Amino acid sequence: MAKLTALYADENGEIFFAAGMGGVARLGDEIVPLTEDMLIPLPDSADLMFLPERSAVGLDKKGNLTVLPGRAVSAILPAGYTRLLLPAFKKQKGAKMLPLFGYTAVVLRKGTFYAAALYTDKNDKWDPMKYNTRALKRHVRDLKKRFPDNRLVAHLANCSLEWHCCTAQNLFYHRWEAGIPVSPVCNANCLGCISLQPAECCPSPQSRITFRPTAAEVTELAVYHLSEAPDAIVSFGQGCEGEPSLAADVIAESIRSVRTQTDKGQININTNAGFTEGIKKIVDAGLDTMRVSIISAREESYRAYYRAGYPLDAVKASIRYALEHGVYVSLNLLYFPGFNDREEELAAWKEFFRELPVQMIQMRNLNLDPDVFLETMPPAAGKPLGAKDFIRELHASFPSMVIGSFSHFVK
Repeated sequence: MAKLTALYADENGEIFFAAGMGGVARLGDEIVPLTEDMLIPLPDSADLMFLPERSAVGLDKKGNLTVLPGRAVSAILPAGYTRLLLPAFKKQKGAKMLPLFGYTAVVLRKGTFYAAALYTDKNDKWDPMKYNTRALKRHVRDLKKRFPDNRLVAHLANCSLEWHCCTAQNLFYHRWEAGIPVSPVCNANCLGCISLQPAECCPSPQSRITFRPTAAEVTELAVYHLSEAPDAIVSFGQGCEGEPSLAADVIAESIRSVRTQTDKGQININTNAGFTEGIKKIVDAGLDTMRVSIISAREESYRAYYRAGYPLDAVKASIRYALEHGVYVSLNLLYFPGFNDREEELAAWKEFFRELPVQMIQMRNLNLDPDVFLETMPPAAGKPLGAKDFIRELHASFPSMVIGSFSHFVK
């Protein structure tokens, strides 16, 4: 048996190892052999899935790439892990777009599953065992009774029980970071949007809010959460909404109202930061932290993914304004192995951080079909470094910048 053995799955989803076949993976669009320095034991809370209409591949004893008699297998990592490589496969003719997951290469080593990943950030608050507990339904019922006329409670109850959203559940568990969605509309058309996709594409993993909450509804929940919950954060800009800064007037009014009632906790916005005037209103109202979704520091690459009605310069202007007004700024870096770590992308990131010294990068695996992504983005001009060298380069150039995965409670 090969030291790192390729896997495949049958039509029922049962996983087999391909004796004598070495494991391979993808870095961008290049197939590479897996090596032990790329691998960690598959995390306990990770999932394995097969890739429909995509045949598994491996290396035979002569080093030839060989199609295996089954479907390709992928790991889906829990939060806190950054994937290093994509699963390799041979795509069948007419294959449909894959669902929106962060597909990661996986292999068998000494009888144990290993994934091509890096442990980026430890935060026990996001341990999957702390969510979807038996008590959740009771907590939902209790909060509905407490706020019977607040439409956000009913919406977030559905997010918690139907879509299993952790930040929604935290409102009902009354702890940590709780999401408060505000905007049913967006100013971007992201390729990997998780709340709105064309009907011919693939199902979104959650549904977008359909109403516009009032400042009173937002304030009621925010004061409840911030004044009593431990390490309390309320966050605008959830997976179930569009761009929150498009509801800047509601958010700003809510922040001012909240801060007349409690000075506890942290008020955060997750945003694409493209609507600078809205961001300025929210910052001026007393925003504490801002996390900006971004995939590239190059206009061409940024535009290809976000397909937005604003330029990257608008995002920079929003970040600059927030930093100048004392807001803690982090980037939600949508990471795709073989793209963000290209030589030209890294050079642009270094220029970006010299201009805008944000406090943190949160590495997030981009949930998207690898082929759809690469077909959409500009072709590579330089070689990819790989995630480890990419992170190492950023650490060396910007030692005070935190590189992790989670929003941190900022005291």
